[in-house]
Amino acid sequence: MKIIFEYCLRIDKVLAFILNAVVTLLGLFISFALFVGIVSRSVLGIQVFGLEELVLMAAMWVYMLGAALASRERSHLSADFFQAFTDNECLHDSMRIVATVVSLVMAAFFVSWSYSLFSWGFEKGQTTPVFSIPQYISQGSLLVASILLLLYTLRDLIGDIGKLFIKPLAQ
Repeated sequence: MKIIFEYCLRIDKVLAFILNAVVTLLGLFISFALFVGIVSRSVLGIQVFGLEELVLMAAMWVYMLGAALASRERSHLSADFFQAFTDNECLHDSMRIVATVVSLVMAAFFVSWSYSLFSWGFEKGQTTPVFSIPQYISQGSLLVASILLLLYTLRDLIGDIGKLFIKPLAQ
């Protein structure tokens, strides 16, 4: 079991490194493309066709992969208002499990919905107007992010349950 856990940790670190690199590169591309678009229009008076669709696709991936990274680090928004009402750690842990179960159910719905959108886009064969890039490339960002969200939420649930039950055993 320990070997599987270490293997999963290694995969997670590699995946996080790749996600961070992709988000950074796409962020740089978006910044550069917007700069080029503004300078070409304002200074040179030249319209760069297709730049907006490239920026839009890159932005979709940045937003979705950024959401996956936030889920990985558990730094997304949360409303832990039970901590304001009580100091009972068992209640805090229990409510964290309830919140994680709700998040897991929602993540499963997101995977289903994003898969439907992705497969619909794949079947319809819609493309962008200038470069004819298939729309399912940007729609795929939703599917990838929702799968990662599901996996990270499942990891969090296992960790939360472990904290709830292992803590009393250690005392």
